[in-house]
Amino acid sequence: MIKLLYEKYKDIVPYIFFGVCTTLVNTLAYWVCAHILYFTVMVSAVIAWFLAVLFAYITNRRWVFHSEAVTKQEILTELASFYLCRLATGVVDWGCMFIFVDLFHANDVIVKVAANFLVIILNYIASKLIIFQKK
Repeated sequence: MIKLLYEKYKDIVPYIFFGVCTTLVNTLAYWVCAHILYFTVMVSAVIAWFLAVLFAYITNRRWVFHSEAVTKQEILTELASFYLCRLATGVVDWGCMFIFVDLFHANDVIVKVAANFLVIILNYIASKLIIFQKK
């Protein structure tokens, strides 16, 4: 029974670990852009998202979902699917930043972290069901 549970959920532990790392990349990049470089909230959020997605693709492909894509076409299709799904969840992230920071003036870093937890869940579902399907 333990082996069955392990097989069923073996990708969740590394996904959580790399999800936390991705959140750190996203939050740190946002903070640097917004608080050191003085970019606007939305510009900072987009730059942070781009860097976090790049980090997430590399880690998810290799260590979480163990991608079976090997040909150039398979990898490009996988990469395009990854970015399109992340773009959809990026809109969720940016929407949270716009609504809670720009409109309601909440703490930008706290909102950024909270939005990323929601995004992690949505990204897992998309990665498992759409992007890294086993052949």
